[in-house]
Amino acid sequence: MLVHRAKTAGFCMGVSLALHKLDNAIRQYASHPDRRLCTLGPIIHNPQVLADYENRGVTCLKDTSTVTDRDVVVIRAHGITREVEADLHACGAAIVDATCPKVKKAQTSIARATEDGSALLLFGEADHPEVRGLVSYAHGDKFVFADLKSLQELELSPEKSWVLASQTTQDAGLFTEIRAYLESRLPRLTVLATICDATGERQKEARSIATGVEAMVVVGGRQSGNTRRLAGLAAESGIATYHVESIRELSGADFAGRRTVGLTAGASTPKALIDEAEEWLTSL
Repeated sequence: MLVHRAKTAGFCMGVSLALHKLDNAIRQYASHPDRRLCTLGPIIHNPQVLADYENRGVTCLKDTSTVTDRDVVVIRAHGITREVEADLHACGAAIVDATCPKVKKAQTSIARATEDGSALLLFGEADHPEVRGLVSYAHGDKFVFADLKSLQELELSPEKSWVLASQTTQDAGLFTEIRAYLESRLPRLTVLATICDATGERQKEARSIATGVEAMVVVGGRQSGNTRRLAGLAAESGIATYHVESIRELSGADFAGRRTVGLTAGASTPKALIDEAEEWLTSL
């Protein structure tokens, strides 16, 4: 089997930085067994990485209800809401902010752009932790929409001031369509460029590879929004697309009669998992 592996597959800068900060915290507090080391939510969306940190003694918290001043709390790469951050500081815990710099920039951009009361239109998944964090920085009304159709169902007054932004890992091509749609209807629209450049490059490469192969394998956590979008983009090319967390979810029968396969991975997928997938596919 001939494997076309994406050059952009694997950890992005934000994920690498977040894990680096968590690793530093583990080393720094290794000699303080009385301090509990926690992450506020999964540090990234990859089950193998999370299991590894759990084995190393890191506790993953759902909220701040059990946090005390003896805890060391690492904020997840996706960021948290302003309200949760305030609660965290009030607990007196030692805080390590591992929010992705791109997400942090999007948060501050939204805060500045809506200071005058402009309403926020955010392209993203409403239940995603990054999105919940982003909208918490808006000073005025806020609306989250998942696609152009749901946006078109909103009643948007052209008399109001609006700010358009996006979850950092959303589809850049679709965001361009959304921007054009709104600019033709809302004269008082400010557009923020909050989609990460690395996301756009990954999506572009996934589309390109998918047009020249017979099947596509996308490795990454099912909770990872950017990984799901890569799989969706590949599937749009009309080829069989397999989104797996581990290559063990596949069988040789999936590729019977096929000679070429594309391989990419989400921004939270360790290189070892991508290497394993490439070796397995090549051996078919």
